[in-house]
Amino acid sequence: MNSKLLLFPAALIATGTSAMSRKDRTTDKRPNILVILADDLGYSDLGCYGSEIHTPNLDKLAQHGVRFNHFYNAGRSCPTRASLLTGLYQHQAGIGRMTFDEHLPGYRGTLSRDAVTIAEVLKESGYITSMIGKWHVAETPLREDQREWLAHHVSHETYSDLCNYPVNRGFDSHYGTIYGVVDYFDPFSLVEGEVPVKEVPKGYYITQALSDRAVKEVNEYAQRSKPFFMYLAYTAPHWPLQALPEDIEKYKDTYQIGWEVIREARYKRQQQLGIFPGMRNYLSDRQFQDKWEENPDAEWDARAMAVHAAMIDRMDQGIGQVIAALERNGQLDNTLILFLSDNGCSNEDCQNYSPGENDRPDMTRSGEKIVYPRQKKVLPGPQTTYASIGARWANVANTPFRFWKAKAYEGGICTPMIAHWPRGIKKNLGKTTSEIGHVMDIMATCVDLAEARYPQTYKGHTIIPLEGESLVPIFKTGNRQGHNYLGFEHFNERAFLSKDGWKLVRPGERAPWELYNLAEDRSECHNLAEQYPEKVLEMVKVYENWAKRCMVEPYPGQK
Repeated sequence: MNSKLLLFPAALIATGTSAMSRKDRTTDKRPNILVILADDLGYSDLGCYGSEIHTPNLDKLAQHGVRFNHFYNAGRSCPTRASLLTGLYQHQAGIGRMTFDEHLPGYRGTLSRDAVTIAEVLKESGYITSMIGKWHVAETPLREDQREWLAHHVSHETYSDLCNYPVNRGFDSHYGTIYGVVDYFDPFSLVEGEVPVKEVPKGYYITQALSDRAVKEVNEYAQRSKPFFMYLAYTAPHWPLQALPEDIEKYKDTYQIGWEVIREARYKRQQQLGIFPGMRNYLSDRQFQDKWEENPDAEWDARAMAVHAAMIDRMDQGIGQVIAALERNGQLDNTLILFLSDNGCSNEDCQNYSPGENDRPDMTRSGEKIVYPRQKKVLPGPQTTYASIGARWANVANTPFRFWKAKAYEGGICTPMIAHWPRGIKKNLGKTTSEIGHVMDIMATCVDLAEARYPQTYKGHTIIPLEGESLVPIFKTGNRQGHNYLGFEHFNERAFLSKDGWKLVRPGERAPWELYNLAEDRSECHNLAEQYPEKVLEMVKVYENWAKRCMVEPYPGQK
């Protein structure tokens, strides 16, 4: 089914799908859909993509499903979430970057009303719609009392305009955070629907709390007559590095062997797993020349990566609990589970940030000082520290690629993606597919499976036509026609990928365009721009047309 052909006025949605919404669950064969989004997870951070991190539950989904090796995101948290939710490029959806600019339609900072969410479309088609976790597509204003607000010392009833909350964008329920970065033990901006959750119980850890909520809802939905769409958006493993002691303990010795050894081991496992079938020698050069044995901060750096691993481990444990709940309720066979990351692992050194600003608390609720260990003297892990793994470990986490979050190279915009659906996936089970996909394809896939209608108008707004393409043909036949090209832009980082594997990258406003042939050079090691100047000019022209059509132009700062 071609989702782009399903264009109907919203008025027809309300009347045309009522029969489907009244169907008993025993006759309604449409699948449940569970989209699980990790935050700043590296390309190789799962066992089934080469990692040493213990992720048996996601590995099992991969073993009985299909892994994508060519699946793309929008380079950063907010843009990716906007694109995923709407089936559009992020600029069309209103979130091209985190900075609000009312004069640029692609840079509004909040989901556009000219876009519909998956929840809005599927709810009209008779689905229960649930959101659990991080929202991060609504503009949260900074306040004079921001420092106290982050520490829960003052309260405000809203973290954004309520009309931009998930429950007012199609979701029947939402438990999670409105803001982007949170304390894992006492999260800022935690809400139940529209109501702030002003206190959390002792021993609270948000990754586990989100998993527990998902299990509870899966159990409830099993008693209902409707299929469900659940969007489970974890905050893990985004900084700050905060994990449960028992999870950190598992990895206390793992990373003492250093960056080079871990990266090489991940690459070898990727080769053994056949992540890129038929390809050889696709490991990019390490981006740093320093040696682990000469690292004066080796103890701290090994601990930082151990905490990162612990955060992923706990997320996998929770996902296992959700899978078990689906299985107990007889729902697993007909539930499409999609697991992916919002971008590549982050290179940021947030321990060097200034505390008390923006999303950076300087104290806990009880008044304890939060340490930003600039000199790496205080080990990360507990609530009273605020740190990240940094660029060297990010280069490991994104093996075999170069670069990281917010960059237009593969390390920034290519995500691991697992699809699991026993009743519906017929090809490449236990294997990888090289079919190219994008987060905006998730909307089209949901519309396809829900037999829903993507509207031309919704609540008085003219809706931008769907950009995504359904992944269902890949599940059923192993391939699809797909996109002729994909465009990327974030903070003036630009890329353009054609369906035959040619990719342009422009890493900054003043940088020249680079050209790579991903069909032969998967990790962008060989810039061919000088060798094929005509190809560059040809692709740049198409890119510029795309940029104008999709509200990327004018770029911020340009007239």
